[in-house]
Parts: sequence; C-alpha cells; structure tokens
Amino acid sequence: MWRYIVKRLLLMIPTLVGILAITFAIIQFVPGGPVEQIVQQLTRSGVPGETAVASTQLIKGATGLAPDEIQQLKKLYGFDKPPLTRFGEMVWRFARFDLGESFFHHQSVGQLIVSKLPVSMSIGLWTFFITYLVCIPLGIAKAVRDGSAFDLVSSTLVLVGYAVPGFVLGVALLVLFGGGSFFELFPLRGLTSDNWATLPWWHKITDYLWHITLPITASVVGNLAVMTLLTKNVFLEEIRRQYVYTARAKGLAERTILYKHVFRNALIPLVTGFPAAFIGAFFTGSLLIETLFSLDGLGLLSYESVIRRDYPVVMGSLYVFTLLGLAAKLLSDLSYLWIDPRVSYEEGGQ
Repeated sequence: MWRYIVKRLLLMIPTLVGILAITFAIIQFVPGGPVEQIVQQLTRSGVPGETAVASTQLIKGATGLAPDEIQQLKKLYGFDKPPLTRFGEMVWRFARFDLGESFFHHQSVGQLIVSKLPVSMSIGLWTFFITYLVCIPLGIAKAVRDGSAFDLVSSTLVLVGYAVPGFVLGVALLVLFGGGSFFELFPLRGLTSDNWATLPWWHKITDYLWHITLPITASVVGNLAVMTLLTKNVFLEEIRRQYVYTARAKGLAERTILYKHVFRNALIPLVTGFPAAFIGAFFTGSLLIETLFSLDGLGLLSYESVIRRDYPVVMGSLYVFTLLGLAAKLLSDLSYLWIDPRVSYEEGGQ
C-alpha cells in the first residue's frame, strides 16, 4: 500500500503542474489584463497630472501614458519577463507555499483565501452534513419500500427540488420569508447581525443559525436528489443479491439482514466518496448563492478575480483547490482498503 501511496503522490506533481500550465497559457491570450485595465482607467480619467510611483498605484491622473510609463506598469505587475520565466517563478513560489500577492486587494493570496474561507465553510459544511444525514436514511427507506407510494412521492419531491436551480429557490425564499412580499422571518444578508460581537454566546448561536437558514436551504435542496437516488440504487442492488435470499431462507429477520449484512456492503461506494465530499465542502462556495444572500466567500472572490484579471488570486486559489482535490481523490481510493480488505492496489491485485 505504501508503494501505491508514494506512486500516487509522485503522479500528483505532473498533474498539478499540467493544470497550472494550461491555465497559465490560457491567461496569456485573454485580453484586458491588469496592465491594460490600469491604462484604461488612467486614460479614461481625463485629468492631466504627474506620474507618481507608489506601492499600489503607479500613476495618477494621466490622459495618456508614455511607453516608459507603460513599461513601469508591466514591471510593477511582473509582466516585463517572458511567460516561461514567470511560470517557472510562480511554480517555485507555489512549491514553497508562497501564493503571491493580489493585484487589487493588496494582501497575500493565502491571507485572502483564509479570510473568505469561513463563509464558504459555513455553507459547504452545513450542506454536506445535512445532505448525508437526510439522503442516506431516506435512500434506505426508499430501497426497502421500492415501488410503494412513499417511494413514488419522495422521488417526485427530490427530483422537483433537483430541477429547481439553487439561486431560483433562493430568490423564492427571499420573496416569501425574507421580507420580499409576504413574511419577514429571516434576514436578507450576511451570516451574522451587525451587533453579533456584543451578543451573549447563546444569542450568537441562534443569530448565526437564523442567518444561514435560507442560504443553506437553497443549497441543500438541489443536492438531495443525487445522493438519495444513489443510496437507494446501491441498497436495492444489494438487497437483490443471492446472499440476502440465503439469509432469508435461514429465517433471519429483515432488520437483521438489512443492518448486519446489506448495510456494510452498500455503504462502501457511499463512504468512499466521503473524503472528497468533506474536503470539497470547505470550498463549495456558490457564486450565485453568495451573491444573492450577500455572503463574501470564495465563490464571489473567484468570480471577481477572473473579472478583474487578478491573476495571483486566480492561480493561487486554483493551486490550493487542485492540490486538495488530488489529496481527496487519494483518500477516496485508500478508503476502499480501509472499508473492504479484499481490495488490493498491488501489481495484479485489483
């Protein structure tokens, strides 16, 4: 197993570098980079002035820029070097977990990601836990009652929820319960109230839960169908296997067969996806949900970084997300070994 782990870790390196290289190459052909945006802003200002060099703003109030001033801008943002040189320097920084500094936020990319992480974690982790806690029992109940009225009605409800986009449901929830046109039961924005820091600890908890009710509902409903139907199909396949008929022939109770024999085998494909889903929950900030409920998380940060051509944030966040995604994939594969000892990753063992 250790040989397999080392091999997978080594394979992560070219995979990670390849993803960064493709994204970096695409960026080179995208018009409207940070230098072009600064030049456009300065040209649009229309106020003659002097050139002033500072840490965050090179030139103020110019109607036109001389070639040497544009060259200074390129040097400020690091675009005075060839693309291969810049790519090599970026990879070397990333290898030392130095993600660089944002062009527009004027702080390190690492600090920026960490500052936005609590919002995305609040949405992602609650969505993750609620989805698993609802879908697995519901999927088991549907498998046991396959073809019944309960199975038909529950399938219809979860599929309707899946068909409705999360942001559309979010708008409907705001209109109905956020003071839009009917009831004002929940707040419109943020994860906490403005006076949250002064509240007693029990009021902090209730205030936080009060604020996340609508965004979590909008995020969870669309996720229920896939996990519920997956759970149902996996359990239904196990229930129809020969060993279940043999256990029934021996006179075992249905409850014993379900929880002692079927449950362990059926949970293997569900549990093996747990590491990837859990790690992904930290970074599952939905741009539309965050925008709709005024939540400043990673989804909104990524969108703004692409629009503003904040390349250090784009590449730095991509590096972190890809690295964690590859680690989650490795943990998912290893979980097969922990759950089912019959699985082997040795040569010719699988």
